[in-house]
Amino acid sequence: MRAVYQRVWEATVSTGQCEPRRIGRGLLLFLGVEREDDEKEADWLLEKVLRTRCFEDAEGRMNLSLQDIGGELMVISQFTLFGSLRKGTRPSFNRSADPGEAERLYERFAQAAAERLGRPVPTGFFACPMRIAAVNDGPVTLVLDTRRKDF
Repeated sequence: MRAVYQRVWEATVSTGQCEPRRIGRGLLLFLGVEREDDEKEADWLLEKVLRTRCFEDAEGRMNLSLQDIGGELMVISQFTLFGSLRKGTRPSFNRSADPGEAERLYERFAQAAAERLGRPVPTGFFACPMRIAAVNDGPVTLVLDTRRKDF
């Protein structure tokens, strides 16, 4: 699994046909699921995201986690995080999980996050074109990969 997450003041996601989903201060997370991923990767990634100290404390140092500040989390599925341009200029997505398995792990990740945070975790619209807007805070953008833990 791969996550790209940004510290935000607020974020919204919509399809243009449904009521937008919103969060306030917290993290906007784009989640890619790779072919070999399973629950073990999802659990590791969630733990790391929730414990990432990327919010400032009273001294202005990044010492506080999403849980420490009572922040919100939005999770958006993004298979293109496993796009490869190794062989040209048209991305190949053959490392991305099949849609059924990707959706299952994506939903599991969001549900586990909601349980850990004690509040709903808004998600994107799986396999739909979306409009995503965010007011970045910082900006602070981080990348985690369950296969390359030194990312």
